[in-house]
Amino acid sequence: MELSRRSALIAAAAAPLAGMAARAVAAEAAGALPAAPGATLAPRPPMGWNSWNSFAGTITEAQALETAAIMRDRLLPLGYDVFTVDIQWYEPEASSYTYNAHPVPALDANGRLIPAPNRFPSSKGGKGFAPLAAKVHAMGMKFGIHVMRGIARLAVEQNLPILGTPYRARDIADTQSICPWNPDMYGVDMRKPGAQEYYDSLFRLYASWGVDFVKMDDMSRPYDAHAPEIEAAARAIARCGRPIVLSLSPGETPVPRGSDVRRHAQMWRISDDFWDEWPQLLAQFTRLENWSPFAGPGSWPDADMLPLGRIALGERTSRFTPDEQQTLMTLWSIARSPLIMGGDLRGIDDATLALLTNREVLAVNQHSTANRPHFLADNTRVWSARAEGSEDRYLALFNTGEAPLEVAVPLRELGLSRAAVRDLWQGRELGVSEGRVSANLRPHACALYRLKAG
Repeated sequence: MELSRRSALIAAAAAPLAGMAARAVAAEAAGALPAAPGATLAPRPPMGWNSWNSFAGTITEAQALETAAIMRDRLLPLGYDVFTVDIQWYEPEASSYTYNAHPVPALDANGRLIPAPNRFPSSKGGKGFAPLAAKVHAMGMKFGIHVMRGIARLAVEQNLPILGTPYRARDIADTQSICPWNPDMYGVDMRKPGAQEYYDSLFRLYASWGVDFVKMDDMSRPYDAHAPEIEAAARAIARCGRPIVLSLSPGETPVPRGSDVRRHAQMWRISDDFWDEWPQLLAQFTRLENWSPFAGPGSWPDADMLPLGRIALGERTSRFTPDEQQTLMTLWSIARSPLIMGGDLRGIDDATLALLTNREVLAVNQHSTANRPHFLADNTRVWSARAEGSEDRYLALFNTGEAPLEVAVPLRELGLSRAAVRDLWQGRELGVSEGRVSANLRPHACALYRLKAG
């Protein structure tokens, strides 16, 4: 079964930046980035759970509530607080990772998608997601939804009215702007009267439901073609009366648009859908290195969900080896990508739970600064960061090759000559290192240390 919504561009992603992209990163790195407009909305990388990796588009209200209760008990104490229902919650017949060619989604009278009542029975009577969101909020968590760019094709076919305007769906739809992998929507022509009002009505509806987080798909690529709708969504959020974090998907968002995208969204995908294959994980190293100048409060390049534990409608457990799973968590943490678990929390195994709940590793993701890659040798990847509120350093060492390797970093790279070393995955002190820090690593394995000067 093909699980990715789009083919991963692994080979292209693994190539170094060139030309305009390299100049853009260099320009941003030359001085401090201005504060992102959404800094108070997402001061740290969001953490949570998303239904896509484990349920595709099929999740029901009962499954959502069961999963949310497990998340509350097992992950919320560690900071995972965003619970998100992914794609096609409006599709009564959603059944897998493929899409019905001619869907008949649930709509309101103004052409806005609403939860399919056969899957979300509490939505009946025009309540939408408000009852489910209220239950998630009562568990102490935030409620998120996935939406597609544009307006439902069924709304255009029925030419439904745009709320509060004299215009109708056909007046604003761009029927030439379609998603290549999903048949649900047409784009919106933002030059047309009624177009912004349509997006305003969408986010007012989401605000009335109690939505805190919106993952908006078919947005980041092609970026320039979709930029008017990205800006429209950001304007609509600013007007909706509720703070909502905007996450753009899929990727690959172009690095030269980093300064623009961080003005409108708090998260944006840097790749196509990420699944449990080593070549895709290897490609994320280069992407996160390229995007590192843009990470900061309210501005989080997103390497995608964590396909750990049981995934793919229960068909398998993650194909990543234990070493690769630790590498995944270490890379996302030291690069400060959002940590969004994708695996099925029902029956989560102890090893997966331990990966997700190591407090010292999560502190790297949530409480570090000056995160940066170092380029020292072939088949190695090295990142460092400062521990927030401390002179301590974090150091991540990776062996991305196919043979065992000693990965060593001169302490002068970190402005140190001597340091006490703590292994964060093992939770133990390793003693004092002078001159350099090194680790003998198996293929695809890593080490994550906290260094105390002196």
